[in-house]
Amino acid sequence: MTLIVPLIAILAIGVSQLISGIAKPLVPEVTTIGYVDESGGFQQYTKQGNITLVRFDTADEATKALVNGDIEEYFVIPPDYISTGVINRYTLEKQLEAPTDIAAAIKSFLLSNLLGEKISPETIDRVEAPLNLVTTRLTETGTVAPEQGGLSNLIFPGVFSLLLTLSIIFSSTYLLQGLVEEKENRLIEILLSSVSPQQLLTGKVLGIGAAGLVQVAIWVISAPLLLNLASSSIGGFISTIQLPASFIVLAVVYFILGYLLFAVLSAGIGAISSNSREGQQLIGIFTIPLLIPLWFGSLLIAFPDNPIWAVLTILPVSAPAEVIIRLGVSDIPAWQLATSIAVLVLSIIGGLLLTAKVFRTYLLMYGKRPNFGEVTRSLRSG
Repeated sequence: MTLIVPLIAILAIGVSQLISGIAKPLVPEVTTIGYVDESGGFQQYTKQGNITLVRFDTADEATKALVNGDIEEYFVIPPDYISTGVINRYTLEKQLEAPTDIAAAIKSFLLSNLLGEKISPETIDRVEAPLNLVTTRLTETGTVAPEQGGLSNLIFPGVFSLLLTLSIIFSSTYLLQGLVEEKENRLIEILLSSVSPQQLLTGKVLGIGAAGLVQVAIWVISAPLLLNLASSSIGGFISTIQLPASFIVLAVVYFILGYLLFAVLSAGIGAISSNSREGQQLIGIFTIPLLIPLWFGSLLIAFPDNPIWAVLTILPVSAPAEVIIRLGVSDIPAWQLATSIAVLVLSIIGGLLLTAKVFRTYLLMYGKRPNFGEVTRSLRSG
């Protein structure tokens, strides 16, 4: 996973360059449709992009051309069109509605002929396309902000949030699996004869966490290089993607905190689980909230100011993925980031203290898994 992600990105960029270098430009297909002008005055602007309009004197002639395959379809402009706006369209295909390009061509044809003798071509173009909205983000001092945002800037945070979530889940799950397997084959007894439960817990959490951190560090370091390579090679919307330094810093911070939290939870579950399958089922309860921001990412785009996102930002089990996605959609208030990090740190400390007690009590216990009440009583008595 560490090397495959950058390699796949490089491979995709190379393939894109290769295709763009050897592929011939596609020749746009010209579509011919007919029309019958019973109203009069619709004779110009018969070339609408890739669609050519052919005039027929009667509907019978147009029908014959349609049946013979000379035209794809035709429409009739009735004598009362100006007052009713009704256009009758005829086709051989069964359709729910007219294709978008056909409808747009007919609309542009009608509009251009209606305004052609009264208004300049520039004004007609502006009537047909009145809005080309360009948004510029300003800072509080009135200067142009270096981070402009936009839909393209959500792509990388979304992908990285998915990778970050998977890395956290894989790392913590690997810790859980290894711990349960050591319990099952009694290797844990040999380990505890040389180290204390606290040392064993600390070593496993930090060791696997360091491996996961190397993985994330490679992704973070390769991300700007891959974006620059893709921007110079492919261009397009990729060239508009911005990767601020704050994003890189927060990505590393939230991986470390997110991993430590789930590692502590995995260690505690591993201590009380009698087998690997049982442990996987229990850890699933905590990994579901981590995936919630990925499931409802589209709602975050539509409603970026909804209070539920602030709750998910502060909630420790969903904060790592939520913060990374929100960075691509909108600004996160400083107090929410500070609160989120503080809650994560406190959750890790509290979980570590509780897990250490669970480790001492249940690590060498085999057979039936203790229920929640028994664990609670053990923690109180310990």
